[in-house]
Amino acid sequence: MYQYKYVPLDTGGGFFSGSREHRELIDKYAAEGWRYVGFFPTAFTGQGGISIVDLVFEREMEASS
Repeated sequence: MYQYKYVPLDTGGGFFSGSREHRELIDKYAAEGWRYVGFFPTAFTGQGGISIVDLVFEREMEASS
């Protein structure tokens, strides 16, 4: 069984913001044992651009004794 973590990320809503925050977040959670599996848009600009996404991470749940 897996557990999931959803981490919101503000994209700035532009075509290309130049931010590398997504890479830092993916590296941070990977170091904690999470695997990046994708993203889901959660908010949009008035022009239809994506303004916020949830980065989705998973990891196997530890077996309970």
